[in-house]
Formats: sequence, C-alpha cells, structure tokens
Amino acid sequence: MPHTIDDLRAELFDTLKRLKDKDAPMDVARARAVVDVASVLVDTAKVEVAMLEATGTGDTGFIPNRDGKLPPGTPQRALRAAGGR
Repeated sequence: MPHTIDDLRAELFDTLKRLKDKDAPMDVARARAVVDVASVLVDTAKVEVAMLEATGTGDTGFIPNRDGKLPPGTPQRALRAAGGR
C-alpha cells in the first residue's frame, strides 16, 4: 500500500489527538520524533511539486492527481512541458 500526503495528514492529526489526551497523553519526545519525520516528508513533497512544475507530469504517487491533469494556476512552463500552450 503506497503512502500518500493524506496518510501523513491523518497520522499528524492522530498524533495531535494523542498529545491532547488528558488521561494518557503521548510522550512529548515521541511526538517530536513524529513531527521530525513528517517534516522530512513535507520537504520531499516540495521537491515533488517542483518536479511536477518542471516536467508537467500529473502524479507522483505521494501527491496523487487522479485525473492526470495539471491543476489550474500551474505555471506556463509546466503547461508547455506537458504539451499545452
């Protein structure tokens, strides 16, 4: 099963929920480790977005684009790379 940005978002919200649990809060050091790993994943997502803009492709797996089309507002150079005008 591939992991996506949606999975990361769900994990981070779950971590926040566990941190706020007054009866059994998550250890702060463990939560910090989750955040550190998530930060690295977000940085890789930024690289994927740059790749999408540069190449004009529509899906990286981590940030799915289900219809294969680039979103409105995509820079013109990416549209040209994808064969658009």
